[in-house]
Amino acid sequence: MTEVTGFLERPGGHRLAWRRVAGGGSTVVWLGGFRSEMNGTKAQAVADWAAAAGRAFLRFDYFGHGESSGAFADGTISRWRDDALAVLDELTAGDLVLVGSSMGGWMACLAANARPERVRALVLIAPAADFTERLMSRDIPADGWAALDAEGVWMRPSQYGDPYPISRALLEDGARWSILGGAPVPISVPVRILQGGLDPDVPWRHALELAESLAGSDVVFSLIRDGDHRLSRPQDIERLLSTLEECLQPPA
Repeated sequence: MTEVTGFLERPGGHRLAWRRVAGGGSTVVWLGGFRSEMNGTKAQAVADWAAAAGRAFLRFDYFGHGESSGAFADGTISRWRDDALAVLDELTAGDLVLVGSSMGGWMACLAANARPERVRALVLIAPAADFTERLMSRDIPADGWAALDAEGVWMRPSQYGDPYPISRALLEDGARWSILGGAPVPISVPVRILQGGLDPDVPWRHALELAESLAGSDVVFSLIRDGDHRLSRPQDIERLLSTLEECLQPPA
């Protein structure tokens, strides 16, 4: 199948870029990570697999990411969650298997909570649930907090490229969507978590806490001991695709 592209109009004159493969069965939806784009290695591998296998697949860029409009610094968890729900509601039909990478793992959980009647399974790669509070805020140095207090934004250094903006609005808004540390996360569909043991961004114990917090019993946590955060090596991609195949099998 050929992948087609388009834009979804959003309030305020913004547009979300998307790419879609027509196919059968449940639609696989890719939910990318913080500052990631839909043309990344893993998303492209899933698109290629879907096209070859005749599976329905959809990927998109959040507001301020990739080919979508908007300034990244103006993004919040609320806005990106709303983007994900708009994409699910307006560009897909029927059952869904959500594949969430890093921040996308948090987005997948929020989407599953909001649309429980449609989500069939979750495949989460280094899921960064509650990362604004649990991971990001704890690593902000004193000068970073000073910049946030004075200007509302801090330019955070990155091992993957140039420094990027972290806003006070992002941090404050993220707290609204916390799912860890309280009642069980009300997700009962099958969940498969792939986590690198050498991940410097999402420690494996953080991902394990999410696995232990899910209400459902059909949860499998796979620790790839020598894996990093991206899990984009050929063997990691193979594991991801085999996990997707498992989740798309008809119920016994």
